[in-house]
Amino acid sequence: MVILGISCFYHDAAACILKDGRIVAAAAEERFTRKKHDNGFPRHAIDFCLRRAGISANEIDYIAFYEKPILKFERIISQHLQHFPKSAKVYVESMGLWFNEKLQIKKLLEKEFYFHGKVVFIPHHLSHAASAYYLSGFKKAAIVTIDGVGEWATTTMGFGEGPKIIIEKEIRFPHSLGLFYSAITTYLGFKANNDEYKVMGLAAYGSSKPFREKMDKLISVFNDGSFALDMKYFDYTWADYMVSKNLEKHFGYPKRTPESKVLPHHEDIAAALQAKLEEVELNLLKSTYKKYRNQNLCLAGGVALNSVFNGKIVKKTPFKNVFIPPDPGDGGGAMGAAFYIHTKFSKKPIRGLSPYLGPDFAWYEIRKTLKQKGLSFKLYTNKEKLIDMVVEQLNKKKVVGWFQGRMEWGPRALGARSILADASDAKMKDIINAKVKKREMFRPFAPVILEDKVSDYFKDFSKGVGKLGTYMLLVLPFKDKGKKAAPATVHVDGTGRLQSIRRGDNPLYYDLVDAYMRKTGNPILINTSFNVRGEPIVCTPEDALNCFLATEIDILVIGDFVVTKK
Repeated sequence: MVILGISCFYHDAAACILKDGRIVAAAAEERFTRKKHDNGFPRHAIDFCLRRAGISANEIDYIAFYEKPILKFERIISQHLQHFPKSAKVYVESMGLWFNEKLQIKKLLEKEFYFHGKVVFIPHHLSHAASAYYLSGFKKAAIVTIDGVGEWATTTMGFGEGPKIIIEKEIRFPHSLGLFYSAITTYLGFKANNDEYKVMGLAAYGSSKPFREKMDKLISVFNDGSFALDMKYFDYTWADYMVSKNLEKHFGYPKRTPESKVLPHHEDIAAALQAKLEEVELNLLKSTYKKYRNQNLCLAGGVALNSVFNGKIVKKTPFKNVFIPPDPGDGGGAMGAAFYIHTKFSKKPIRGLSPYLGPDFAWYEIRKTLKQKGLSFKLYTNKEKLIDMVVEQLNKKKVVGWFQGRMEWGPRALGARSILADASDAKMKDIINAKVKKREMFRPFAPVILEDKVSDYFKDFSKGVGKLGTYMLLVLPFKDKGKKAAPATVHVDGTGRLQSIRRGDNPLYYDLVDAYMRKTGNPILINTSFNVRGEPIVCTPEDALNCFLATEIDILVIGDFVVTKK
């Protein structure tokens, strides 16, 4: 049985294909179109999935869509009617998209791929739940999903047992932790559904105390784990913006202008926001554990990308084992929808979990691109010599573009499309920012570390959160040993968003870090995504070369080829 899962028309459009329960391919549309968080119909991602599976669209048994558009449309109509006439402008602007695209999924599939088979629409939060539970390996687990909004639900609580997922409780729009965080993100001058991770990083520079009471008034927390926003501070129910004038008055400062200087009160508001998010989530998770009494937790939805909170779950709740998929957001909903349909009909487990599910390129394709660009390069046919050369360059403080194998699934660079550098020099953070990333100085770079060394360099790491480390969804405090070994990756609060690696996950990447450790005694490198600010992670050899040539990356290692600049 072949199942294609798709998501689109909100943000992070994506596609995933299963063949007899095995994950064959998955990718986000943004990687092909080069539009960050592309929310359009994922024609390129679907085409890639079909080519990777070696089939045409008419060989698909089911296409699973990650939400129910009719229910979502009903909610949109309801909220606009509730706020009419002030919602009229946004209503008129949005209706065309609904009638031309968002309610026309079947017609789009017929038009683009000549698919006339079965299309199944899965509730949004059920897709999130399935994306986590069916990959977790747990026979039984509590399941919590938290995001902006699906059809009506913004948060759900339930459980999985065997092949079954049961959603037992939900919190509904407009009360949303995801929209709450996004609204304050826009107030702080950043983009919603794009820059929340920047605010998470900014929070470490501030103190939550100056704005904690004001943040408390925005959202109420209840003993049953639920919460409710005070909607007089938020305009997203009727406007095309999220922040009301009341919120500006409440904080005592106007909304920050994008790209303007970040001031101390911005840092403090970010800190208070992060603290409040953690308080609400902890209350929710503790209530969930009290109901299900199971130490396994599956977490999904866009809020599950808050890796600072993820690092505190085991320490501050009764849960001992936590699983979050490589892409817990809307892109991952495409995968979850496919999982749900497969499991419903076959009752068999999903196979082939790997974060490396995107395109890869043969040596002759890479060589052709290099020649088209007129670049000189060296071919390494021996992997050990290739690794030795890269280690030598890293040890000389060179910045290395690393393009190997299949592209990662999810928003994190996990050693297939990465920029690597020495972490032992605190100045390297500024060097990479100046040479490549051109991003805000308050944002930290991530450490990649051999998994069997994590406990030597980080606090609070346990086997129960191992996969979170694998997918770079975990922030943990460094030990003193770690701070000394990798100061370029230590955030202002003494933490790092680590990627832990095992050889079975990515042998070449592991061997590189291992060889670096054997040469220097240090098992940690900087790993940041292979892109420049504002662009998606590179997908193709041409993308990699464009980034390499437009920046001051010193060396590009692309397959077995090494490119340096004259």
